[in-house]
Amino acid sequence: MLPKRHHMLLAGLLLFLAGIQFRVVQSFTLSEKSSTFVAARMGAGPQPAIWQSAPLRKVIEPPRWLGLALMSVGAVLTVKSLSMKDST
Repeated sequence: MLPKRHHMLLAGLLLFLAGIQFRVVQSFTLSEKSSTFVAARMGAGPQPAIWQSAPLRKVIEPPRWLGLALMSVGAVLTVKSLSMKDST
């Protein structure tokens, strides 16, 4: 299945907006449930009994270049979709 014009436009705009979000926000704090999921998947293992009473909240700091990369790819996809022939 070849990508259609509206699919490329939507993907480009979503990537561009995600890139802006990554440029504006410095860090993300995960909830307790998602933090335990990430810790289990990353191989952190079970926590000692002392730490289980305190809530576990993981803070993720994405690199600064990630926002620019997403904005660049999103802009290219958006411009490419505008130059595509509209096929229905």
